Amino acid sequence: MAKSPALESIKQERVKLEAALAAIVQREKEAEDALRDAGRPVLLAALERVKIPELDRSDARAIAAAIAKHGAAKVAAALGGLSGD
Repeated sequence: MAKSPALESIKQERVKLEAALAAIVQREKEAEDALRDAGRPVLLAALERVKIPELDRSDARAIAAAIAKHGAAKVAAALGGLSGD
């Protein structure tokens, strides 16, 4: 019966470690979410400085989705070809 307290201690340690790991996983997820949205303030600041004619909501979503999917540099390069600048 001397093994039982040791086993209980090991189980308690495992529970604590699993809780700590769950907290780390949550922090990792939050950090990844923040990285995925890190460009938003820069884009919004740029939009404040540029006059934009009327824009349909679906077009705005398509532009945002293209940036999310392909990256800002690739979308900017494609748009640069349209403006001739």
